[in-house]
Amino acid sequence: MKIIAVGKNYADHAFEFDGTVSKPAAPMIFMKPDSAIIKNGKHFYVPDFLGRVDYEAEIVVRINKLGKSIPARFAHRYYDAVTVGIDFTARDMQRGFIERGEPWELSKGFDGSAVLGEFRPVESLDVNNIAFSLAIDGQTVQQGNTSQMLFSVDEIIAFISRFCTLKTGDLIFTGTPAGAGPVSIGTHLKGFIGDDKVLDFHVR
Repeated sequence: MKIIAVGKNYADHAFEFDGTVSKPAAPMIFMKPDSAIIKNGKHFYVPDFLGRVDYEAEIVVRINKLGKSIPARFAHRYYDAVTVGIDFTARDMQRGFIERGEPWELSKGFDGSAVLGEFRPVESLDVNNIAFSLAIDGQTVQQGNTSQMLFSVDEIIAFISRFCTLKTGDLIFTGTPAGAGPVSIGTHLKGFIGDDKVLDFHVR
């Protein structure tokens, strides 16, 4: 099982991150190991050696069929469910890697850095128009809609599958909107698709 993620897929987040104002020619792709996954409402324990750790709420797509070189027009056949997930990022470490021109996967792939909510079937949703949000201690800190993504779910799948075969159970984190910020020990995070709470966990 692979965890594949898309960076800077919302214009407002790309701008707040590094001032990017134009759509790139292709999605920015990185991966996380399966040891990054936290699910079933289990706590996220902040590693004390990483410095600042930021939350990034995202729609996560679950692949349900083997596929390679999938045309975008057929990509909808290859996923069956979505949820809200958190792509935790060791921000100080990431910026240091970027400044030195080094790969920054370690800042994204540490244990516990991919938190998953409960999945919802795509039949009940328009994948290109999913409103989602993240609340911390009852205060909404991020809101987004998949209609705002620079690259749609189907475009992402078509692009990724050119390079690596997608397999049943693979997960795609599709990018975060504006509002990412540092997480604090003792906080309570909840993620929503519309008004449906799908994610609920504490930071320890």
